[in-house]
Amino acid sequence: MNRIISFMAAGLASLLMGVSAFAQNLTVKGVVTDEQGRPVIGAAVFIDGTATGSSTSMEGEYMIENVAPDATLSVSCIGYRTTKVEVRGRAVLDIVLPEEFLELDETMVVAYGTAKKESFTGSAAVVRGDDLQKRVVGNVTKSFEGTVAGVQVSSGGGQPGEGASIIIRGIGSVNAASTPLYVVDGIPYDGTLSSINPADIESMTVLKDASAGALYGARGANGVIVITTKKGKDDRVSITYKGNVGVASRALKRYDLVDMDEYVELTYEALRNSAQYGTGMDFDGASKYAAANLGQTIGGLKNPEYYNPYKNYTWDTLIDPATGKIKGDARAAWNENWMDEISNNAALRTEHILSVSGAAGNTGYLVSMGYYKENGILQNTDFDRYSGRVNVDTQAKDWFKIGLNANFAHTDSDYQDFSGTTTSNVWYTAQFMAPVYPVYLKDMDGNNVLDMNGGPQYEYGDENDNGYANRPTAQGFNSKAELFNNKAYYKRNSLSARSYITLGTVREDARLYGLKFSVNFGTDFTDYQRTLVNDKYHGNAADQGGRISKTNTRTFSYTFNQILTYDKSFGEHDINVLLGHEYYRYRYDYAIGEKTGIMEGIDELAPAVTTSDNTSYAHNYAIESYFTRLNYGFRDRYYFDASWRTDGSSRFYRDNRWGNFWSVGASWRLSNEPFMSHTSSWLNNLTLKVSYGVQGNDNLGTYYAWQGLYNYTWANGSQAGAFASRLENMDITWEKNANLNAGIEASLFGGRLGITAEYYNRKTKDMLFENPLALSTGFTGYNANIGSMRNQGFELALRGTILNHENFRWDATFMGSFNRNKVLALTASQDMITSGASVIEVGKPIYTFYVAKRAGVDPASGKQLYYAYWKPSVNEEGQMTNVRCDEYVTDNVTMANMSKYYMGSREPVLFGSIGSTFQIFKGIDFSFLTTYSLGGKVYDGLYSGTMRVQYAGNNWHRNVLRRWQKPGDVTDIPMLEIGGAYATDDSALISASYFAIKNITLGYTFPERWMKKIDIASLRIFVTLDNVAMFNHMDGMDPQYNFTGSVSYTYTPSRAMVLGVDLNF
Repeated sequence: MNRIISFMAAGLASLLMGVSAFAQNLTVKGVVTDEQGRPVIGAAVFIDGTATGSSTSMEGEYMIENVAPDATLSVSCIGYRTTKVEVRGRAVLDIVLPEEFLELDETMVVAYGTAKKESFTGSAAVVRGDDLQKRVVGNVTKSFEGTVAGVQVSSGGGQPGEGASIIIRGIGSVNAASTPLYVVDGIPYDGTLSSINPADIESMTVLKDASAGALYGARGANGVIVITTKKGKDDRVSITYKGNVGVASRALKRYDLVDMDEYVELTYEALRNSAQYGTGMDFDGASKYAAANLGQTIGGLKNPEYYNPYKNYTWDTLIDPATGKIKGDARAAWNENWMDEISNNAALRTEHILSVSGAAGNTGYLVSMGYYKENGILQNTDFDRYSGRVNVDTQAKDWFKIGLNANFAHTDSDYQDFSGTTTSNVWYTAQFMAPVYPVYLKDMDGNNVLDMNGGPQYEYGDENDNGYANRPTAQGFNSKAELFNNKAYYKRNSLSARSYITLGTVREDARLYGLKFSVNFGTDFTDYQRTLVNDKYHGNAADQGGRISKTNTRTFSYTFNQILTYDKSFGEHDINVLLGHEYYRYRYDYAIGEKTGIMEGIDELAPAVTTSDNTSYAHNYAIESYFTRLNYGFRDRYYFDASWRTDGSSRFYRDNRWGNFWSVGASWRLSNEPFMSHTSSWLNNLTLKVSYGVQGNDNLGTYYAWQGLYNYTWANGSQAGAFASRLENMDITWEKNANLNAGIEASLFGGRLGITAEYYNRKTKDMLFENPLALSTGFTGYNANIGSMRNQGFELALRGTILNHENFRWDATFMGSFNRNKVLALTASQDMITSGASVIEVGKPIYTFYVAKRAGVDPASGKQLYYAYWKPSVNEEGQMTNVRCDEYVTDNVTMANMSKYYMGSREPVLFGSIGSTFQIFKGIDFSFLTTYSLGGKVYDGLYSGTMRVQYAGNNWHRNVLRRWQKPGDVTDIPMLEIGGAYATDDSALISASYFAIKNITLGYTFPERWMKKIDIASLRIFVTLDNVAMFNHMDGMDPQYNFTGSVSYTYTPSRAMVLGVDLNF
């Protein structure tokens, strides 16, 4: 097959290459063959660094004229490894091209060791550190999207330094955690991932099934992400500097809201509709009512004219009753855009990394230092990280190896506390505050009221502040003042260390060769200090003289394991046996102090007057484990593995503390069978594999799942006391995850095309739920293992080299996954749990939307119509009741809310990524990564609030401009009215489908011959665009915000553009 491909490539090569005909120096000729001596047809043979060259004939022959005696020939061909050969004055030069295979001998870091990809029976994928570093992010989790099939990443938020949430093969539990276990350099990691410098990462391996992750037992049920950091390798000292600087801006478009004139006119119309269609007034009477009440509706009761920006009219004369429009000569004194006021559209972002690595004798080392700075797209928010890493390992004797990896990071951040409600939240209030409300304090003429220094003062919407009126929304709150007059910042110090000692000879002739014993110890320590200061003059702490709180948390964990392995080959048999013991301990300490009556400028508790909170507590958690694994291979074709682990967790009562978890797997490398030898020219690898196993999950959201709890918030202030708040259940045990995986891996055309396709069926049982009790017991319920759920799906990953020419190479990837979730069982007394717009119900996907269903808008009345199957009725006793009936259409909101329908779920039909990397000429590289998701829905409550008068003073979405306005109008938007009743309906269900351009990178590597002259090993400059664009169905909405299908008023993601340099000495 290689011969056929090469012949086809010859035609292409002859069109693309210019052949030099100038006679100078040598004429070099020869034959290009493969490793079996067969001629390679259509190979491109060039003088390195030039466009002078030739392609080989049907016999593999080539000839190039005008070749300098000291030149180097570069030879490339599809399916073969590009080879460079020095001429050294030779006129006849035969060249052998080795075939190129795709990652068949790739070594992956897996549970407690490594494995060759060709013999691995489980499901795993490797992401190289170079791919992660293309993303410009402060948290490595955000660089993970689109790199592995079956992995979903939620954006979470755009707070500088904030991480993303990751799930592997669907949501694994309802109440327990669904996040994967992170392992750093062989030890489970309890630190914050923002403390890890992405430039220190060599690779990340994602373990997705039971065969790959069961050896991690209790904590591997939702998959495992194994992070391996860099080590010194080469004998020479390598000094590397990588730096970049750039700016960030908002990545998502804003919600498309009406302007100030439209806002006032729509509010007037809503008032008029309420009077005309709600109370039966005629049009003229309703218009007068609207004009008379417009000021109080927008400007409040005290002095409505204060919030009237049109100073040449009063509220009651501003609107022309004939048209319902603002009079043409009205002039506004202000027209605020609150988001512009708080946004930073050119937020600085920079990173600098210096590392030294190498090896001296038997000792390898790496030392790195890094600084990362990210200013937020919200003013006065930022994130800084200072990091340092030391990795050292040495083969002290041929039977003794020792190593230490240590990482320290200091991070600090000025951030925005989003714990407030909608009307006391910086992001929400700024997005949806109507433009009639000023940011800065005004006088009655609309001029800024200046402070003693001549600067503007913030307007809080409070009569005590402005002396005139109370704003109808967000009284006592100003988004910009919140950013600058209040403080929210934290400092975090993290230390992570891994050490090991390995005993086992590296001499193949030694009697005990293959037997190895290792002792590993790892620890993670994090100290976190948060300070919140609320202004003493304005806001929700003004009546207390301001408020300050200090929160301190400390986490400390350590893992100690001992592992004995035996790895040996006996003829056609390969065997690897592992035995191990591990002990893990974790402690979390929490303390908070809060006082009111603060002293300005001193962010400490001591000067404040009154203690309002003073709390501390601690959590302790431990696991002890014993485990074993057997790997067996026969004739490089048949592979089998089995693993078993027993865990004892402190989270369960002693009689149910121990759980057993196991897996079995097998694979068949079909391409190595003799009967497949006729395919060897084009099929390099074909492997079938299957695995099954059971994993556990003790991360149940509480350290005390089985225990009865007491509440110390005692109502009697004169004596200490407590009351029982939850019943115990000593039978609580692990959530269990039974995982079936079957797949195929193939490599074709000399490694030019790689295919991985896998099916999985993952069943979670014994899920933790609260079993309801009668209210007469005094308890709502007790925890029990009573639920089950299934995730099943299919993953496809394609990687290939589309073109591989001397001056152009194109590598591409495609990944596609789908997952089907289904709740199988809940509690005995309930098969449905409703929360907001979604429901968890047996037989349905988790977080299925359950809302009222619209039936259009009544053209006669402008009312929203709904489908319903409940209706009011009078029973035999003459009492009003509601009865179930056949479906009908109604405008009764109460019946609509009772008659809810299943309206899809957040789960996409298909999600994945498409990416490409191009190598152009000598030194130019270009790459892009895109992600996509098809299907699924999001319930956008924020959008819903802009389509109806949910909060006085909130702006309207522009979609209301197509509303019903008069009888006979046919539209899908009902009439506007003040104080109307609204159903939780499907109008806020928005398609979650999207296509996103995640990363674009363009780089140039300077020629090596130039760099050698100035003693530089390599120099590359690059420009990167990160989080470039999102194309979805609703501007303003982030379809990647979370996995439940809701949205929230949180920090929006950012887009970054940076210029950078990679310099190596």
